[in-house]
Amino acid sequence: MSKTDKVVYYDQTEASYCAMFINDLGNRETMTDGTNFAQQYLIHKGLKMFGDRGKAASMKELDQLDKRKCFEPIRVKDLSARERAKAQEALMFLCEKRDNTVKGRMVFNGKPTRQWLSKEDSASPTVSTEGLFITATIDAYEERDVLTADVPNAFIQTDVPPPKPGEDRITMKITGVLVDMLLELNPELYKDFVVYENGQKVLYVVVLKAIYGMLVASLLFYKKFRVDLEGVDFVFNDYDPCVANRMIRGKQQTVRFHVDDVMSSHVDPKVNDEFDKWLNKMYGGYGKVKCVRGKVHDYLGMILDFSETGIVIIDMRRFIRDMITGFPMVLGDKDVAETPAGDNLLKAGTGPLLDKEKREVFHSTTAKGLFVSKRGRPDILPTTSVLCTRVREPRESDWEKLVRLMKYLNNTKEDVVRLGVDDISFSHWFVDLSFAVHPDFKSHIGAVMPQGRGTTISISRKQKLNTRSSTVSEVVGVDDASVVHQDNQSAILLETNGRRSAGQRSRAINVRYFSITDHIEKGDVKVVYCNTDDMYGDYMTKPVQGEKFRKFKEFIMGRKPI
Repeated sequence: MSKTDKVVYYDQTEASYCAMFINDLGNRETMTDGTNFAQQYLIHKGLKMFGDRGKAASMKELDQLDKRKCFEPIRVKDLSARERAKAQEALMFLCEKRDNTVKGRMVFNGKPTRQWLSKEDSASPTVSTEGLFITATIDAYEERDVLTADVPNAFIQTDVPPPKPGEDRITMKITGVLVDMLLELNPELYKDFVVYENGQKVLYVVVLKAIYGMLVASLLFYKKFRVDLEGVDFVFNDYDPCVANRMIRGKQQTVRFHVDDVMSSHVDPKVNDEFDKWLNKMYGGYGKVKCVRGKVHDYLGMILDFSETGIVIIDMRRFIRDMITGFPMVLGDKDVAETPAGDNLLKAGTGPLLDKEKREVFHSTTAKGLFVSKRGRPDILPTTSVLCTRVREPRESDWEKLVRLMKYLNNTKEDVVRLGVDDISFSHWFVDLSFAVHPDFKSHIGAVMPQGRGTTISISRKQKLNTRSSTVSEVVGVDDASVVHQDNQSAILLETNGRRSAGQRSRAINVRYFSITDHIEKGDVKVVYCNTDDMYGDYMTKPVQGEKFRKFKEFIMGRKPI
């Protein structure tokens, strides 16, 4: 990147990093229309690649932003020194979609704004995976009609609130060929505001709508959507700010959303018909809200299949296949493993450190593995959770563990999770641990929450505290994680009796971990002993093998009811 006084020129590598940053914000219109930020090109390279098609796509994008009054020009003399300094570059990305059309997307380069925006001022809540799975399981249990929807142009339908006294306006700097295009589209509005900086045309604008790339864009839309839902009697969940319910005709309607991707359910399909109309009335002014009905839904990178009565299938086979084909080692039909990890999974890495290229593959593949393990493949969660602790300095033995995982996925790429519920009035937790198994002698906690078939919530992670015994570790594990099943009777005594069962070796337990005792006394929680052979949480604590692996996997993946 070369840098002059006021104008910043981005090369294609930096543009790719910026595009990945923008994708990370959750601005997720991409996946449904065939675009992919990894295939995006900055305007100058995009125009060379796509020619007139690239210019037409850029003009179309700028035209809609102009007509929707997403920004207004401002003279440089009317900007404060701080507003001018904070003005972020407008970046235009071009990409070719699967149907061979070229799409343009102008974004606000929000990455530098992290310097002065706190997380509280910019982070938007999104539906938790646990919240989605629990509610989807209830949808299947009650045989609800399900609707998923994508709100088009969600951000630019959202006003940026005016600055409070003493606050700066949000400013953006449009440069070069993009200025020429705006002058071609609306010369009367923009011609008197163009200035030259280092020989290049520059146009400063004040942002009026939430533009893609702004850190605050998702949060602004969340606030708007929440107010709109509350205006039609939805009540938001106390534990998940992106799950809301209301009673319609004596039955519950549930809405959950991840930015502009919405999912609604009710036993009466007519309620979703009405919700479809409401969405289009509120948000269809810039394009029809696309609503999908039926038993199968592509939602947040997962296929949710309600075809089987009382069951929701979480299908991520497409994602797994992409992981396998994208892995640099070619995996054939004979490159398979029976389990995700060997007995050496928790041992410290050995051998030389990986080179930069291999380390990046290790990091990205582990991240993909973690993503899928928290959704459609909980059977690999113990392995990915351990590999995540090695991404900073992976060694050759860690790479071998990753290859073992990929061979297992290659062997099981058609596996899916089946979730079902027997009784929605209470839940069971199976909690276990492996004591002091990490190189720093911390324990590894494992827990699963089945509701009847499959595990709606799975936990496999390194404990934050060093503990002096497995008994103490299991008490800490219960706090990390209703009926709690454990196979450690000493831990059950500690949880049930509190300090009365705590000896000298247990005095170091922080009092907050005895909060479980309070819940037991109040009747909120019941702790029961579980035979080790039936302790499903054990699967999440270590790399189990053989018949035990096969038995536990059958239950965790929902092939058999628990």
